[in-house]
Amino acid sequence: MAVPTPDAVLLTPGGPPALPSLLVSDRRIRAQRFWRGARLWIPLGFLILMLFMCFVLPRVVTLPSPTNGTILDGNDALFTPGHWLGTNNVGVDTFSQIVYGGQVSFEIGAAVTAIGMIIGCAIGIPAGYLGGWADSLLSRILDVLLAFPALVLALAIAEGLGPSEVHEIWALSVFSIPTFGRLARASTLAVRDLPFMTAARLSGTRGWRIIVRHVIPNIAPGLVSFSLLGVGLTIILEGALDYLGWGIPLPEASWGQMIASGQNIMSAQPQYVLVPSLFLLVTVVALNMFGDALRERWGEA
Repeated sequence: MAVPTPDAVLLTPGGPPALPSLLVSDRRIRAQRFWRGARLWIPLGFLILMLFMCFVLPRVVTLPSPTNGTILDGNDALFTPGHWLGTNNVGVDTFSQIVYGGQVSFEIGAAVTAIGMIIGCAIGIPAGYLGGWADSLLSRILDVLLAFPALVLALAIAEGLGPSEVHEIWALSVFSIPTFGRLARASTLAVRDLPFMTAARLSGTRGWRIIVRHVIPNIAPGLVSFSLLGVGLTIILEGALDYLGWGIPLPEASWGQMIASGQNIMSAQPQYVLVPSLFLLVTVVALNMFGDALRERWGEA
């Protein structure tokens, strides 16, 4: 009986797939890896560029004032020498306002997210780990905070405290705390009854040691990826408060204030509204894409 050659095996209907199909499959795998990497590195590169522009560039390059200008330079168009993103109707440089407004947005977004994560985890992790009456009590506290509309509650707090960056941080943190608290509770419930947690309890390890050594390391990746989404949402809410006049007080620069004040000159200088809107949009999209890519990558690890 003749032994079939490798070429004959490839050509038989029931044999291994032919070489072209293997090459197509390999190209498809490479394309999938490329796009998965692009979804992670493209938004990360943009965020690094934005952070450099907002926090490093003003320290190495002298920029025009983001609050003062001259009427003679008012309503400059795009790519004007010295004002390459133009100026508003009183001559304030648009690029400088974008840079310093970005500082405000990133600072408030990071601060609100950090406060929400710390206080929310301090409530949600014990609630998920202890269960029983403690879980019921702490969960009801989070439910009460979540029952209020985020922007309406932030407006009420900002109106009571007055417009300032610190007051805006605390107003937005009231929304961030229950969001992280519910996520931390759900993540803790998911790992509480796993075998290694049961083994740790049976070995006599105290509850707070189990939380520090086992619970927090296992739920941290999900919290970190969600925190990027939280920064993006906070930037949107911060822009909304500034747009409505209850955020950063004038004459400090912010993206929301630029959009609000640019409405009056939009017919003559539409870029004064479009430029901060575009920066706000792309920054939030990059944060969301980067957070989603991290969650997918850590979920497959």
